[in-house]
Amino acid sequence: GGGGRSVPGDCQGAQYPTHPLAPDAEKTPDYWNKGARRRLESALASHPVARRAKNIILFVGDGMGLPTMSAARIYKGQLAGGSGEESVLAMETFPHVALAKTYTIDRQVPDSAGTGTAYLCGVKANAKTLGLSGAAVYGKCRTTFGNEVDSILHRARLAGKSVGIVTTTRVQHASPGAAYAHSASRSWYTDADMPKEALRDGCKDIAYQLVHNTDINVILGGGRMYMTPKRTADPEYPEDPAQNGTRKDGLNLIAEWLSAKQGARYVWDKKGLDAVEDDSVSHLMGLFEPKDMRYELNRNASTDPSIVEMTEKAIRILRRNPSGFFLFVEDEIDHGHHSGRAKQALMEAVMLDRAVARAGELTSPSDTLTVVTADHSHVFTFGGNTLRGTSIFGLAPKKAKDKRAYTSILYGNGPGYSIRDGRRPAASLPAAGRSLSPHPCDAQGSLMPPAPFLLLPPAEDKDYRQQAAVPLETETHSGEDVVVLAQGPMAHLFHGVQEQHYIAHAMAYAACLEPYAAEPGCGAARRASHGTQCSPQPLVALLALCVAAYMVGG
Repeated sequence: GGGGRSVPGDCQGAQYPTHPLAPDAEKTPDYWNKGARRRLESALASHPVARRAKNIILFVGDGMGLPTMSAARIYKGQLAGGSGEESVLAMETFPHVALAKTYTIDRQVPDSAGTGTAYLCGVKANAKTLGLSGAAVYGKCRTTFGNEVDSILHRARLAGKSVGIVTTTRVQHASPGAAYAHSASRSWYTDADMPKEALRDGCKDIAYQLVHNTDINVILGGGRMYMTPKRTADPEYPEDPAQNGTRKDGLNLIAEWLSAKQGARYVWDKKGLDAVEDDSVSHLMGLFEPKDMRYELNRNASTDPSIVEMTEKAIRILRRNPSGFFLFVEDEIDHGHHSGRAKQALMEAVMLDRAVARAGELTSPSDTLTVVTADHSHVFTFGGNTLRGTSIFGLAPKKAKDKRAYTSILYGNGPGYSIRDGRRPAASLPAAGRSLSPHPCDAQGSLMPPAPFLLLPPAEDKDYRQQAAVPLETETHSGEDVVVLAQGPMAHLFHGVQEQHYIAHAMAYAACLEPYAAEPGCGAARRASHGTQCSPQPLVALLALCVAAYMVGG
């Protein structure tokens, strides 16, 4: 709703806002002063939750740099029919914020394997290696042995907590892989992907390690083909040999996993997931695609679950453990950016935020530490002096120096680079069709009234590739810091500018996991998670407390 505003003489390059520039209330100082006072009062009333966490949920937006978060906030608001800029992501309501430095030992601009090892295992590492210290060399199997580092997920399981992985990529991918694997190469998904030398030296592929390294209670994502022998038909695409199993060793890792776990279930579609009773299984594996799961904008909602649905199912199963749980949730925003398709990437970020919101409804900040962060950022940006309410995927209000229109969103490099007839092609508004802009232009550049049968402009299409400055087959990561947001017990430990590996240490400390299991307050935290806590008070007080607890409990 709401009318746009034209810029005289600049119609052909413009993408006009679908909402007024600003509500009238915003034009008064009182609006801003009252809002600031409310936030100030809230800040003054907030106090750190200094007790230990029973549960930890770590959300990772793969590739969700600060520009992506800001754009996703606007997109969320516009999806809800608003102007967008004043929208608030669920993760942005968390009271504690830090920045994390993402470089790896060997790279200024990192990858997801080295960063995953940092925020999950607590040590910085080399790019492309998983669950190994910096002494390991990429691609060299023999450097694996003796250089393994355990993740916080592994340590949580050893401490008696239930643990889970949810991802929209394959469950053997770099980010989830750092939670359980020790691999000199992030690309060793299956034994078929490994060099003969590595197999001969005793290294195992990541899919094998998924099943054998850590007793993981819930595994939800993609990656079916890495779990079954070559030529095993895929249950969803039995007629497509490209989706068949890929293992050379003849192992059916799904069958192995099921036989080793009492009360285990395996599902491969949404129907199967929905049929799982939360209290009937101790272990659940759901693999919903042969490789990565589909983008949300491409997802078949009847066959594939969303990240929100997977997160909810995982929490409902894991939270039955009286000792608590650790859950890792990842959304692959990254792949949309790599392909130069900003709309796909931003929709993934919006979905991650919806999963954060749902998790908040299913847990309590009194006993659950929730952390949201990214592994790295991307060379993604939005600018161009766009007006308030302009579609986040729209055009800048004025043309570039080459007299051609351009989108607000641009990439520093990637597949969106294009030169036609020696010139940069103009980012286009609709020729004919329904526009998100209320005032498209006619061929002469005059403002036209809204037309009900106009096509969406290419820039609004889910697979539109925004322009890039440098031609690359895939867009790259970027090296700036990423945000860390936290709420719940010990969330105040996330503050300032930190090295990325600090995240794992703060989470381990919060939940009394190694190497912090013997810290002050941890014995009491363990007793509290198992039942009534009888604190070490003087004898009379101790007896009174325990008798009272017995009376209430009885």
